[in-house]
Amino acid sequence: MLFSRVDHNRTADGVVLQIERLILDGVLRDGDRLPGERDLAQRLDVSRPILREALKELENRGLLVSTHGGGTFVADIIGQVFSKPITELIARHERATYDYLEYRRELEGLTAELAARRATESDKAMLGRIIDRMRAAHESGIFDDELGTDVDLHNAIGEAAHNIILMHTLRACYRLLTQGIFYHRQMVFAVPGARERLLAQHVAIHDAIIAGDAAGARAAAQAHIDYIVEATREATRSGEWSRVSRLRLMQQENRG
Repeated sequence: MLFSRVDHNRTADGVVLQIERLILDGVLRDGDRLPGERDLAQRLDVSRPILREALKELENRGLLVSTHGGGTFVADIIGQVFSKPITELIARHERATYDYLEYRRELEGLTAELAARRATESDKAMLGRIIDRMRAAHESGIFDDELGTDVDLHNAIGEAAHNIILMHTLRACYRLLTQGIFYHRQMVFAVPGARERLLAQHVAIHDAIIAGDAAGARAAAQAHIDYIVEATREATRSGEWSRVSRLRLMQQENRG
């Protein structure tokens, strides 16, 4: 069970410690709703006053938020990596895209390598389920589903690496991806054959982790980012060529 009986003489500190660990380990994520007070107190085997004291302390620490009549939720502890002004500045300058991808290349290579060494059977089962969903999303051709499984897979690899700093760093990194801060996956998907190659790359990362091939997992993860860099550049060039071609056509029509 997610929550278990609290030791430490059943004090509020014991409850706080258990919930903190669940958040730190990424088991509880931002937006997750905790069970109702009576249910949670029973699972933890503490009195409701002790539970209320613990939840209040977790709220004071910024880890939980409560809404009147709506329940208690895990707070958004990841937040924004950058302030709004720097995010908007980055979005206006193409160089930042490639710096971001360079950063991800090294981070994801290390993460995949650690996952290949440390993944438990439960981790591997989770990765397998996500790959199945990814294949289904690819068959359906629904972009949002493909993007969703992409982010889910990379987050699951981060969890399988069993390094909490890497895990939370990657979650923040993928938040920028889902917000389209650095580049838009639609643009990459427009490159001929990109969807098929991206799926094959994700499967290769998955297979190396399942096989416990640390070097292969790192190489597959980095090759994946290398391809995204290449595809981003190609999509950018193609978009610029299309823009110039349209302008030439318009000008020729004006001359005519």
